[in-house]
Amino acid sequence: MAQGSNEHRMVFDIRGRRRHVVKVVYALLAILMAGSLFLVTGAININSIFGASSSFESAAASFEKQATNIEAKLAKTPGDENLLANLTRARINAANSMITNGAGASQSGTEEVKHQLALASEDWSKYLEAAKEPSEGLALQAAPALFQLAQLASSGQEALENVKAASEAQKIVAEKRPSLNSYSTLAIYTVFTQNYKAAKEALEKATKYANTKFERESLENKFEEVEKNAKEFAKRLKIEKASNSQSSGKESLENPIQGLGGTSLGGG
Repeated sequence: MAQGSNEHRMVFDIRGRRRHVVKVVYALLAILMAGSLFLVTGAININSIFGASSSFESAAASFEKQATNIEAKLAKTPGDENLLANLTRARINAANSMITNGAGASQSGTEEVKHQLALASEDWSKYLEAAKEPSEGLALQAAPALFQLAQLASSGQEALENVKAASEAQKIVAEKRPSLNSYSTLAIYTVFTQNYKAAKEALEKATKYANTKFERESLENKFEEVEKNAKEFAKRLKIEKASNSQSSGKESLENPIQGLGGTSLGGG
């Protein structure tokens, strides 16, 4: 894939050791939410939480129009780094606006979100080719978008390719904005690429930003839970590959991510 005054008072007393406990809990929630996003079936219907609004529809249309205008400029100056960056943002913002408006509630809406994210993925790839030094700010937007595109993939192989792209984008973020959150997120994205060694290395870097032994142990324990899901994903990829080789061109199995239970955030 960010402190307030020490004088600031919260409802709960989080001074002393409790302060560190709260920090790691929030970090772990962020990690597990990322892992859960990768395992749930279908798109996220944020509309069910926040409700729909015509303003979101207008926002999505506005971003799509913005993308079209940028593409027209790119036709005259192909490979322009700034234009490609802006185009990637516009596509991601269009997809996010659709999701916020509840596009995931219907098949057609989900396909449109996927279409915008796929375009964003293409634009991000072109941006990386043109950029002398990729922006960590843009990478911070691209990484979760690519991760979600993996969730919406129609096959395991497609999902794997997208999560690899998400991992590469998050690596840019982690290297330029090193923190417990950036490296732990990198560990989660990377473990789904089946590069377990690189995932463990990212986890080790994340633990260096932990302040207590409790934080480090909690982070490692939760990573192990997500790693199990990643290994299950790897098994289903093998099943899909074997099925494809035996079916002589028949339609591949559905995305093996679908059907895997999400990681519980409630403990236990």
